[in-house]
Amino acid sequence: MNGNWKHIEQRLSHIMGHAIHFTQIQSLGGGCINQAWRLTDQKKRHFFVKSNHRNLLSMFEAEFQGLETLAQAECIRVPQPICYGTVSHHCYLLMEYVAMSGGDQPYLAGTQLAQLHQVYGKRFGWMMNNTIGTTQQRNLQTTNWIDFWKHQRLRFQLNLALHNGLPSHDYKQGFALSKRLDEFFSDYQPKTSLLHGDLWGGNLSYDQDNQPIIFDPAVYYGDRETDLAMTELFGGFGQAFYDAYNDYYPLDAGYKVRKTLYNLYHILNHFNLFGGGYGVQAGKMIKRLLSEIN
Repeated sequence: MNGNWKHIEQRLSHIMGHAIHFTQIQSLGGGCINQAWRLTDQKKRHFFVKSNHRNLLSMFEAEFQGLETLAQAECIRVPQPICYGTVSHHCYLLMEYVAMSGGDQPYLAGTQLAQLHQVYGKRFGWMMNNTIGTTQQRNLQTTNWIDFWKHQRLRFQLNLALHNGLPSHDYKQGFALSKRLDEFFSDYQPKTSLLHGDLWGGNLSYDQDNQPIIFDPAVYYGDRETDLAMTELFGGFGQAFYDAYNDYYPLDAGYKVRKTLYNLYHILNHFNLFGGGYGVQAGKMIKRLLSEIN
């Protein structure tokens, strides 16, 4: 992004209605996908920008729209998106910079997530495709949750995984599982909840007022259990978080089994992104799920 900051200054100046000049540009290192910076202007206001190759602009467009959708729900804080675009060989997403406190309010976070999940859409899916990591996440809208999960989530990742080296036995078992998804939903009808979509521990924190804040979403409308399942995937959010969620919006007993089904999607995606032992883990999850219905 070096040499392209003038472009972002001009965009931000137009949006803010007065001239903006960056007095400090601090690299934040980014994650495994994007580069990130904190920008400081002449009034000591801070902004956050992340960038990638310009052919990934649609990823930032979807994230911008996802943050706006979550913000409009007014249930749990998200960074306010400002603009996105391209300059030179890069695309970027500019948003509010939020200083994190390292605080801990799991009961409040669980309550606010439960409130978010009571914001309902008309159909499963979303108005546009987005990404989970850098993998496309398809969101074609439908009224049938089982078909949505079968075709746009599980089989989509299985087909990618086969191409990326997943053993054919695991693929065939996964495909067989996909044909029997209705057996996990015999006494449960998911609602079209507004979801963060990528809610692991690294995407929830607390601001300087110790208020929960979520970021880096992969938004769509779907079964709320998918968000809850992912919170448990890499260590969990603490018992107080889950107690609060259940106090506000009790979970169905079948969640204990379905959470493995929902996390299979993310483990397959991690295999497709990073390879390694995630393929073995996915195979074990498929076997466990089949044992539940055989």
